[in-house]
Amino acid sequence: MQVLDRRKALAIVPLLRLAFRPFFLAGCGLALLAVPLWLAALNGSLGDWQPAGGWLAWHRHELVFGFGLAIIAGFLLTAGQTWTGQPGLSGTPLAALALLWLAARIAWLANLPWPLLALLELAFPLIVALLMGAMLWRVRQKRNYPVVLVLLLLTAADAVSVYGLLQGHDGWQRQGVLSAIWLVAAMMGLIGGRVIPFFTQRGLGRVEGVAPWPWLDWLLLAGAALVAVLYAAGPALAANVWVGLLFAALTLGHGVRLWRWHDRGLWRVPLLWSLHLAYGWLALACLGMALWHFGVALNPSLAVHCLTIGAMAGLILAMIARVSLGHTGRPLQPPAGMTLAFILLNLAGVSRVLLVLWLPLAGLWLAAVCWVGAFALYAWRYAPMLLRARVDGHPG
Repeated sequence: MQVLDRRKALAIVPLLRLAFRPFFLAGCGLALLAVPLWLAALNGSLGDWQPAGGWLAWHRHELVFGFGLAIIAGFLLTAGQTWTGQPGLSGTPLAALALLWLAARIAWLANLPWPLLALLELAFPLIVALLMGAMLWRVRQKRNYPVVLVLLLLTAADAVSVYGLLQGHDGWQRQGVLSAIWLVAAMMGLIGGRVIPFFTQRGLGRVEGVAPWPWLDWLLLAGAALVAVLYAAGPALAANVWVGLLFAALTLGHGVRLWRWHDRGLWRVPLLWSLHLAYGWLALACLGMALWHFGVALNPSLAVHCLTIGAMAGLILAMIARVSLGHTGRPLQPPAGMTLAFILLNLAGVSRVLLVLWLPLAGLWLAAVCWVGAFALYAWRYAPMLLRARVDGHPG
């Protein structure tokens, strides 16, 4: 029976053998498209063409619910196989899910009729949540139930954004996106809190790792989820000292984590320092939001871009660079050019958050060039791996 299952798995086209393959490629492709399109729209180069809600709404929405959710889906549906010991999504069902994601992207960009757009857009995160929930429920793996909860909350945040689009209410669209950004931050804290210290220990060959503090893990998850709810409901949109205290607590918690995980040896390993820098951007984003809520004259958009570029995209690039190697049977040695990709993405964050304060136009364009360069390097080096069978002959 196992031999038969193995033969069936190997008969599937490599791109559809596990979810990380199509979704990492798709998410990377959208990352390469979205930023140049946004700059072209800002420059007035796209004429009368307008996606659903206009270019600003599209830019906000797609980099979270398009790019971010594609990578999250690819990672979770692949990791679920390891967590539960059950076969991951593959073949025709995986192709259908990937096509659903693509159809939603086209619907938003082409401004298709709202019933179709809403159906396609909300079906994807909901189905991913149900697939993960079913996989975890079959083995009663309660430890990972919060992952499903975050996915369901992301679906709800997307619904707020879509409802705002239908009502022509920019505020609700913005609330839904900002809520989703901090839900992604919650997911980063949850998953990053497990894998970053583990990868650091394994990557440096340390005998003992950093002992987890479950109480801190749960507090950070609950805190980020609370921030997301406050954005969806509205209170976090205006400066509020109590929200500022919440962000200050998150800053402290993430800072303590980074301090506990730090090992001087990690700075010699690109697959490690890229993870730690991305997590550092998360702490910096929380600090920026705390300062703004306390009344410091700081544009909150800068803190948001700390989170979206430095933390979210930074952690995504670092994770997909590692996961793609491990799940295609390769040694954990990134191909040539990936160290430069990690550097470029961090430069994109510095340019968009700091350089724009002195050179607004130059900072914006430099950030875009660095962003595109980083994901282009990933696509160039990793697309052949994702499109071919594992080098060790195993399924997956």
